[in-house]
Amino acid sequence: MKSRVAVAVIAAISLLASAVILHPGVAFARPEYATPGREIAFIQSGSYSVDPLHTSVGFEVWHLGIAKVQGRFTKKSGKIVVNANDITRSSVSFSIEADSIDTAVAPRDQHLRSADFFEVAKYPQIRFESARIRKTESGYVADGKLTMKAVTKDVSIPFKVYGPITDPWGGTRIGVVAEPITLNRQDFGIAYNDKLPDGTPAVGNEVTVHLALEAVLDKP
Repeated sequence: MKSRVAVAVIAAISLLASAVILHPGVAFARPEYATPGREIAFIQSGSYSVDPLHTSVGFEVWHLGIAKVQGRFTKKSGKIVVNANDITRSSVSFSIEADSIDTAVAPRDQHLRSADFFEVAKYPQIRFESARIRKTESGYVADGKLTMKAVTKDVSIPFKVYGPITDPWGGTRIGVVAEPITLNRQDFGIAYNDKLPDGTPAVGNEVTVHLALEAVLDKP
């Protein structure tokens, strides 16, 4: 019995030694992951490019006064410039291709691209450019100008920052979540105004936008 136990122990040790000797090693820098949902301050200066594959721009608006229609934009780009020593000297720029609107209903998407709504052939981009970034008790606010259908309005967008982390590809990555952002479409010339017989708007004026993005530190 003792001999069988000894043989088993020796075999286990041999397997462990083989695994250590033959292991190919880590193919990339081991990432340092943040705790999910843990917000932090901007701590690493630099220019960050928005990762469009890990960025979402969604919206929702009342339809016929009884339910909300949801959609998204699938084409977007942007840049975040962080000055960790003086956050007011940081900046954000973000662009959306208006024709990338997607509500999962093709005829509705075509209508949204028309002159009744975004008129994408004439106004292909929706753009935000910050004028200043400021710290608040609950996160940050980007004060700046939002341009849609050639109408530019001052807006203030509250947001929170997550990271930085070292991602699985060796990059330095941050996350930004801005929600909810509430806009009145009429302010930007999206004036479609059909109503039900009782006066209820077919499409609500107030649009709620949800933005979540990841951005990667540009390499020198």
